[in-house]
Amino acid sequence: MKILIADDSRVMRQIVIRTLRQAGHGGHEIVEAENGRQALELVRTEAPDLVLSDWNMPEMNGIDCLSALRASGSTVAFGFVTSEGSEEMRERAASAGAAFLIAKPFTPEAFDDALRGVI
Repeated sequence: MKILIADDSRVMRQIVIRTLRQAGHGGHEIVEAENGRQALELVRTEAPDLVLSDWNMPEMNGIDCLSALRASGSTVAFGFVTSEGSEEMRERAASAGAAFLIAKPFTPEAFDDALRGVI
């Protein structure tokens, strides 16, 4: 499986990759994006099976990226890994087509719970 991780923090992308391994979901091909605009382009060129995206990023945020993907007809599995964990944000993510929202700080168990139905 190919997984695209979109976060403007390189350190956070590495933490997400490490947490995937700790949750028992290592061994996947990983592609990284620094913002939503780059993630949008990489979904088109790399065809990932899953996008794990931060919400707040420069140039294009995660929810705008998801909306653009859905508007273009993309059905790629998309989940947020973000500090935006309020019920309002969860509802907004779900209505835009996100499969899940993992709130920071997160645990390997939270990743496993969210990814079990997707991976």
